[in-house]
Amino acid sequence: MIREEEEEEEIVCLDESFFINDDYQLATFTFGSNVIQLYCLQSASTDFDLTGQVIWPGAMLLNHYLSRNADMLKGSSIIELGSGAGITGVLCSRFCRQLVLTDHNDEVLKILKKNIDLLESSENSSCCTELAAEKLEWGNSAQINHISKTYPDGFDLILGADIYILQNFYYLIQQLLHGHGKRKFILDYVSRAKVMDSLVISEAIRHGMLINEVAGTRSVIGNLEGVVYEIILK
Repeated sequence: MIREEEEEEEIVCLDESFFINDDYQLATFTFGSNVIQLYCLQSASTDFDLTGQVIWPGAMLLNHYLSRNADMLKGSSIIELGSGAGITGVLCSRFCRQLVLTDHNDEVLKILKKNIDLLESSENSSCCTELAAEKLEWGNSAQINHISKTYPDGFDLILGADIYILQNFYYLIQQLLHGHGKRKFILDYVSRAKVMDSLVISEAIRHGMLINEVAGTRSVIGNLEGVVYEIILK
């Protein structure tokens, strides 16, 4: 007779790190005359919440737009939402005076900070005078308040590329746009669901904003259509 304990199947407990791929590779990207390097993955981890480890098409479209319009970045203070690996921030750091990169996922924040370290240690770095990474999740009032207190003068530009437009997203944008001066939100939107295409515009209007498509930015990325919007408070 086989003993009961021998019949029991062995239970293997896997640490959450088993499902996370952090084998980041240094990659080179060119936007106009700007050549930048950063660490990223070629494909995301199995965790659906770790999409920020890869470079998404929307970020490429936004970077090409910003490289052609770098004057708007010069001397400005910028916050980017859903920064992921930080490819847009690395480009912006060549022109702006202050840059805050944000993401909601702790694992993604690790690669973001790794790229900030790479940027600051570069021999040819022209990094802005203030560069930081902050945790920020839409609707998290504690995190929003932390950013408001840490950066009381606010930001001239808010950037977002290929990010989820959730229910409380535009409320966050409202808070970031309030203040002195002509603050602007530059959103690179990639169409992935027709129902979202109209919501992007209608929700901005419902929250008291003016949203305009930037002429000449609508293009096809892979098999998806992308466009850049400029959004301001009325």
